[in-house]
Amino acid sequence: MLNERLEALGEGPFQRLGALLADVRPAVNRPSFNLAVGEPRHAYPDFVGEIVNANRHLYGRYPAATGTPEYRAACANWLTRRYRLPAGMIEPDRHIVPLNGTREGLFLLALLVVPEVKGGAKPLVLMPNPFYHPYAGAAVAAGAEPRYLPARKETGYLPDFDRVSDADFARTALVYLCSPANPQGAVADPAYLAKLIARVRAHDAVLAIDECYAEIFADRAPAGALEVCAKEGGGLANVLVFHSLSKRSSVPGLRCGFVAGDPDLLKQFVQLRNYSCAQIPLPVFAAATALWSDEAHVDANRALYRAKFDVAARVLGERFGFYRPDGAFFLWLDVGDGERAAKTLWREAGVRVLPGGYLSRPTADGSVPGAPYIRVALVDELDETEAALDALARVL
Repeated sequence: MLNERLEALGEGPFQRLGALLADVRPAVNRPSFNLAVGEPRHAYPDFVGEIVNANRHLYGRYPAATGTPEYRAACANWLTRRYRLPAGMIEPDRHIVPLNGTREGLFLLALLVVPEVKGGAKPLVLMPNPFYHPYAGAAVAAGAEPRYLPARKETGYLPDFDRVSDADFARTALVYLCSPANPQGAVADPAYLAKLIARVRAHDAVLAIDECYAEIFADRAPAGALEVCAKEGGGLANVLVFHSLSKRSSVPGLRCGFVAGDPDLLKQFVQLRNYSCAQIPLPVFAAATALWSDEAHVDANRALYRAKFDVAARVLGERFGFYRPDGAFFLWLDVGDGERAAKTLWREAGVRVLPGGYLSRPTADGSVPGAPYIRVALVDELDETEAALDALARVL
């Protein structure tokens, strides 16, 4: 039964955090800061509200599962610009399917591509450890066995797929990878992606690349899976990439993104969404089309994150294993015991952070890769972020 499998998986990270801090009271007469949730809180462009309002009459119409032609074209054009793809490689009507953010698509994909048996046994779904919790939920819901691949400092905070045997890859139906990674901010380079794509195809698995943090980076724009596919000849078989506007444009409540890649898989994906999902409202599509077509607000957004990492570098220095990640907006701090640090920070500093162990599962030797860490989301405005980091550093 699905409920039994999900129960065995356990509660999600934020339910666990709520339970951990339920009896902890922060000091009174002191500001509190929530750095636990990766919810961008930067100002989004004014034109979003203006466009939604101008198209409000379209709330009276059902949207199509494939969205609007304008939206699909904007997504295809953005992918082509961003990843320097050959003209025509991404066809809006074949290679793009809209999503209510990336979470929906990442979860539904497992239901689509995981068979009852693969390689003569229960299918595997491979994912990094630590990981974004919908990956594990999707694997379990699809009847697969989640396989958690440690992504520690010694592996560059990315999973080492060379450690997966050919026998296990023969059982693998789906591989999840997040680049830039949540929580460590590590970026998979083109050679890493090319090697993984080749192995996935050799074993007739599907690769789901979660690239939702791709527009938040330090110095160099991260490579993407479609960019690698283009350099390898342009074929998109077995590869899907996921993008949304939540992080790129600071509109997490807009709930608008897309999946792009293998057209045969996407044709099936549309059919699944027609059975299972509410569609994105047409006024939202209109605003999202403008967002994918505009880079000025993205540049400003990225500059603000860079400024916050500058503050973090100044406040933290070399303490707690601080490093400046290549992408995303998290600090991944080694504090020895993530749970203990989270309780102490909430009680003594009013700073709410996420224990890294809540994003992890035990490995074969019983260790939990994220247990010594806390994840700190730099999502507030600059002044609030500096105040929160000052309090964090003082208490730790």
